[in-house]
Amino acid sequence: MTITNLIPGLKGSGSRRAADKLAELRDENRKLLTRQMAADDYFALLMQDRDQVYAAWEYAEQARQEAEMVAACMQSERDEWRDEALALRAKFGPQLAAEANAQRVDVPPMVRDTSAIEDQATGPIYVKPLWEALNVRYVGPDAANPVHVPSWAAADEPEPAA
Repeated sequence: MTITNLIPGLKGSGSRRAADKLAELRDENRKLLTRQMAADDYFALLMQDRDQVYAAWEYAEQARQEAEMVAACMQSERDEWRDEALALRAKFGPQLAAEANAQRVDVPPMVRDTSAIEDQATGPIYVKPLWEALNVRYVGPDAANPVHVPSWAAADEPEPAA
């Protein structure tokens, strides 16, 4: 620390003092060197871990190849079992159908008791278009016209005085 740093009046004035700019550049240089050292440390760690990463990649590649071989074997077994099942279905299908028909259980058709009020059957619900429900004529494509006034919105004509 210098005396000019302790007494602000001795610093002088002006927005472009060389001493301030120099301090600013030194601070920026220190930050950049710190980041560079951190990056160097990070890359050194990566280089140390490189052999472990390569070993893990080799292990994963070997496991993938083994899994592909197992999948191919399982697919061939599946094809054999499917062919065998289709052959058995063709051979014993008529026999199984005859047994099912012989041992069937007949159930009389159900009749629902609708004597209770909450179990009453409902009829179809008639749904009208809105203009028909409001007794309005359909306005069609003129409805988009800003000067068109629908018949239901038109003001009532005053009755003539007698």
